Amino acid sequence: QVQLVESGGGLVQAGGSLRLSCAASGSVFSGNTMGWYRQAPGKQRELVATKTSHGMSNYADSVKGRFTISRENAKNSVYLQMNSLKPEDTAVYYCRLTVAGISDYWGPGTQVTVSS
Repeated sequence: QVQLVESGGGLVQAGGSLRLSCAASGSVFSGNTMGWYRQAPGKQRELVATKTSHGMSNYADSVKGRFTISRENAKNSVYLQMNSLKPEDTAVYYCRLTVAGISDYWGPGTQVTVSS
């Protein structure tokens, strides 16, 4: 079993920055993908960014150039640096860890609110 714990959410003004962190504990497979998803009120959960343990990254078009995902494999941790935040970035942000065909874990989520 794997547990994910997010931190770093909060309230920020438009144009500001936040850094989200997620740490995985338990039986973490190597060769995994960790990433961030978000869900705004009344909307479906959507991908924000993912990064494999081999370093390949993927971003939603809406955050390219503003958000940066990074990892520390030795700590089973993933981070999301969010710059130039916009009110439309307001959502609950979820950390996810997947091992293709084997496992899929989600964190409880952390609220990010961007005021205009």
